[in-house]
Amino acid sequence: MNAGLLFKQMLTNRKALAGMILFGLFVLMALIGPWMVQDPIEFTSIPNQPPSLDNWFGTTGQGQDVFAQTVVGSRATLAIGCASGFLVVILGAVIGGIAGYLGGRTDDFLSLLINIFLVMPGLPLMVVLAAWLPPGPLTILSVLVLTGWAWHARVLRAQTMSLSQRDFVLAAKVTGESSLRIVTAEILPNMLSLMTSSFIGATIYSIGAQVGLEFLGLGDISNVTWGTNLYWASNDSALLLGSWWTFVPTGLCIALLGFGLTLINFGVDEIANPRLATESLWVRKLKGRATVDGSTPVIEGGVR
Repeated sequence: MNAGLLFKQMLTNRKALAGMILFGLFVLMALIGPWMVQDPIEFTSIPNQPPSLDNWFGTTGQGQDVFAQTVVGSRATLAIGCASGFLVVILGAVIGGIAGYLGGRTDDFLSLLINIFLVMPGLPLMVVLAAWLPPGPLTILSVLVLTGWAWHARVLRAQTMSLSQRDFVLAAKVTGESSLRIVTAEILPNMLSLMTSSFIGATIYSIGAQVGLEFLGLGDISNVTWGTNLYWASNDSALLLGSWWTFVPTGLCIALLGFGLTLINFGVDEIANPRLATESLWVRKLKGRATVDGSTPVIEGGVR
């Protein structure tokens, strides 16, 4: 399956399309939103003012506009999250693909490396590295990639090992095609849906981890991101003072973004495995029949 065909199928899948629209709105906000709002660090009003016509989302504990901080913060958060997801999948595909295709001692060594990173506790390692390295976007990105690639490498290695025994790959070997061409032209296109799901999952995880690290004050708190917005809201005791407007918009944006990416992931799964969509439709029909005639649907030998 090529990228164009996958994208066309995603447009016809309701879950994927809804998720793409929601994700696209956040991307649009991140790209053009900062040019349409005021300076997010400018002191514009009285601190801790609730939402009003002058300040749509209210003001922070320092008198800054929450709406501007929410819009501007989306750019850095999305950029780091998507970049981390992309790099994690690329690194996992390279290491996992080489290990799964070459096998032998190469597979043994790379599998050992993958397992070492999998055994390490991810969250404590992220906290330690983020606290030890100089604060900044590149530090957050490096920490997320370093602690997140191993799981994807393991999954892609297993898929590569499975595909390397298929007839079309064996035929390519017999015809004398190079290993590089076999991997890039035969194996990787057949893992496109899996890599897409891995990218979406890695992006969701990266955004959550980035926000968590910055909320703990381990990022550059002078930058405006969704994580630093929550950090300053906590620092200003917004919850104790009842200033819900300083953290609810950011939290809602994070939740909606994660929901949109999850919908895309569900859609890609249904495209890669049509049985998921078929079984879901079948269950809905059974539930509809039970509602109409009062009968109890029996699914896979059990009563539900």
